[in-house]
Amino acid sequence: MAEVKVKVQPPDADPVEVENRIIELCHQFPHGITDQVIQNEMPHIEAQQRAVAINRLLSMGQLDLLRSNTGLLYRIKDSQNAGKMKGSDNQEKLVYQIIEDAGNKGIWSRDIRYKSNLPLTEINKILKNLESKKLIKAVKSVAASKKKVYMLYNLQPDRSVTGGAWYSDQDFESEFVEVLNQQCFKFLQTKAETARESKQNPMIQRNSSFASSHEVWKYICELGISKVELSMEDIETILNTLIYDGKVEMTIIAAKEGTVGSVDGHMKLYRAVNPIIPPTGLVRAPCGLCPVFDDCHEGGEISPSNCIYMTEWLEF
Repeated sequence: MAEVKVKVQPPDADPVEVENRIIELCHQFPHGITDQVIQNEMPHIEAQQRAVAINRLLSMGQLDLLRSNTGLLYRIKDSQNAGKMKGSDNQEKLVYQIIEDAGNKGIWSRDIRYKSNLPLTEINKILKNLESKKLIKAVKSVAASKKKVYMLYNLQPDRSVTGGAWYSDQDFESEFVEVLNQQCFKFLQTKAETARESKQNPMIQRNSSFASSHEVWKYICELGISKVELSMEDIETILNTLIYDGKVEMTIIAAKEGTVGSVDGHMKLYRAVNPIIPPTGLVRAPCGLCPVFDDCHEGGEISPSNCIYMTEWLEF
């Protein structure tokens, strides 16, 4: 007599446990999870059970459903903002979702209009309402002085929006940058002089004259010349300008993981250098870099006799 194989169906999981596990996964991955992630974490749960649990969480307002390049994403909803959005109509929720997706780079009202297909007057009304609730804020962008971008109220704007440490109220702080440039170079010069005075062999002197960007950053922070908090990336930007000016050279060395100032097992080192060949007179003269050189002639509106830059150069 042939054996009869009976397929045993696994017992249905507790729906509450499934929902709690999905919530836990969303907390582990705050940027969102896909259905594949849920399936990998709960292989014993049938697709229909997962769908029921997800739909229930969406209907209860505990999850947000987003679209990405990889498909649908489920993300935990901010309970504070969810409470503030209570009573809002679908149009207001749509605009808020578009602004939220823009992150800390923000989004222009024109792009909100394009993505939402709402009239501009309606969008302006919604934006004012969301601003009054302190759910979003308007930030002026250095890329376009007359335009504002919108982002969530609690976000810190990206450097591409504010210009970083080099901008104040959309104005480029050229004097501040120049002071930082001088102080960074002074620090590297002092280190190079100390290395030369050590009277050791040339190779040791050369190696001792290098300083990491972290050392330069620490020196600038201790000086207290900046009203804003500077990052190592900011200091490396200044050091790069010194490299372009031929005053500093950079080398990259391997560093142990966890070493202060190292990134991905590498460390940037800088040292002050003296130019091998002094610049020629034409390069040092303002005429060599003058953008209106072709329009300059004696008797004209622009001429060497009334050029303030030429006067300053001759006095120098």
